[in-house]
Amino acid sequence: MAKKEERFEVIYNEGNGLSSPVRKVLLDTATGVQYLFVEDGYAGGLCPLLDREGKPLLWNV
Repeated sequence: MAKKEERFEVIYNEGNGLSSPVRKVLLDTATGVQYLFVEDGYAGGLCPLLDREGKPLLWNV
C-alpha cells in the first residue's frame, strides 16, 4: 500500500503554546499557497499570507 501524501506541510514553526502562542506557516503542496496558523490556548486562526498586491503568497518551487 502506497503512503498517502500529506497536502499541508509545516515550513515554519515558532512558540511552544505554554508561554507564547504557537505560530506556524503551512504550505499547501497542491497549490503552493502559504497560510499562517496561530494557536493560543483554546483559540486559533488560519489565514492565507498575501503579497503587496493582495494575491496569495506562493512558495517558490
